[in-house]
Amino acid sequence: MNTVDTTTADQGQGQGQGQGQDRDRDRDRDQSQNQGHGHGRDPLVLRPGDAGYDEELAGFQTGFAQRPAVVFAASSADDVVAAVRYAAAAGLPVGVQATGHGMPGAVDGGVLITTRRMDQVSVDPQARTVRVRAGVRWSQVVAAAGPYGLAPLNGSAPGVGAVSYTLSGGLGILAREFGYAADHVRSLDVVTADGRLRHVTRESDPGLYWALLGAGHNFGVVTELEIDLVPVARLYGGSLAFDGGEVGPGAVLRAYERWTRTVPDGLTSSFAAVPYPDVPGMPPHLRGRYVISVRVAYTGTAAEGERLVAPLREIGPVLTDSLREMPYAESHTIHSDPDFPHTYYGDSAVLRGLDVAAATELLARTGPAAPAMCVVQINHLGGALTREAPNSVPHREGRFLVRLLAMAERGAARAVLDPAFEGLAPWTIGRALTFAFGAGDRTEGLYDTGTRKRLAGLKSEYDPANLFRRNYNVTG
Repeated sequence: MNTVDTTTADQGQGQGQGQGQDRDRDRDRDQSQNQGHGHGRDPLVLRPGDAGYDEELAGFQTGFAQRPAVVFAASSADDVVAAVRYAAAAGLPVGVQATGHGMPGAVDGGVLITTRRMDQVSVDPQARTVRVRAGVRWSQVVAAAGPYGLAPLNGSAPGVGAVSYTLSGGLGILAREFGYAADHVRSLDVVTADGRLRHVTRESDPGLYWALLGAGHNFGVVTELEIDLVPVARLYGGSLAFDGGEVGPGAVLRAYERWTRTVPDGLTSSFAAVPYPDVPGMPPHLRGRYVISVRVAYTGTAAEGERLVAPLREIGPVLTDSLREMPYAESHTIHSDPDFPHTYYGDSAVLRGLDVAAATELLARTGPAAPAMCVVQINHLGGALTREAPNSVPHREGRFLVRLLAMAERGAARAVLDPAFEGLAPWTIGRALTFAFGAGDRTEGLYDTGTRKRLAGLKSEYDPANLFRRNYNVTG
């Protein structure tokens, strides 16, 4: 395999993993059998009171207390194997943290495996694939793939961990054209509850492969995955923003919903509503405003993109307009997600259709008058997202995804968000694991009945003791 290794350390690790034909060897690799994973030392283990313990727990989502009994700061698959075997022997639950963007909730006791040090990326430009280790962020992959005119199917925030994102499905900025990130995974290296490091493909382990891609960290700790890249070097995209005090949020939403019926599958977009606080340091054009925006990503020509977005510019006076042709490396500017750690809680609803009146009421509940700052995003689904794939990502028939974030702790957030979601109940078919932040005590709606039943059966096969339960547990 002709690969280009973009790592700055541990050069050559991960090359040729899983290339052998002996399936039993791939399934049963352990510490003494690893191909390119060993480092010849014990893993870094931290306990409460140890120097570096608190720093190791730091993540992007700051609203939940993290106090595991033992932290394994993994630098390799060997370290992960050691951590899982330790937890299994002690009967302790296992959690995994790369960047800490989507923590299910607080942690008290048990074992936490942090993977931020496992940050190697290896691009194969001929095969249009990339191998990413467990701690890699999407920004690293974008940078590594760019020189070859390739791009990953990443989301809007470049600091998010690529592996955890993909295991929960992965709804990216080009989703309507290419589908979920999980639909493009070639293979995964995963440490299962029996302490084995397995190389999993659709052909070698169809059941486990299906379960891993859609169920998050329920089935083990993925130490590396190989995933497709797409031939995208540039795109037309950006954001049109309106002042919600000048242009009615409901009017923008109605025009947006009507517009989504006219666009091709190759155009991915979302609607957002953000009440910015009136505080010093906020950019003047945003300070104290209720900003309503439409975000667009399209791989067609800039001329065609301009034609497609023309109806949006007719909605009303524009506060800002960043729509343009850009290199893919600038695609994070379409959403400009915050890049600093903060407290938030979030959940979602997958809808069979968008009732504009009900959604406008949701905007009223979560707007500037809400007791906590809320961010609303409505993603247009469909297109390639409806295609069947050999994984457990559910609700592919959904037409829209409503995502609500509240900048508050769980109780205060739910007091605002739960009534808002209730108003969408007649059109709701489920929730999206990719956008569940801090809701680990709620698993209903994440899967349809058939998918959940199959996941539970596979869970009893691969993790009968439910070792991996610090997540959105499929047996909970």
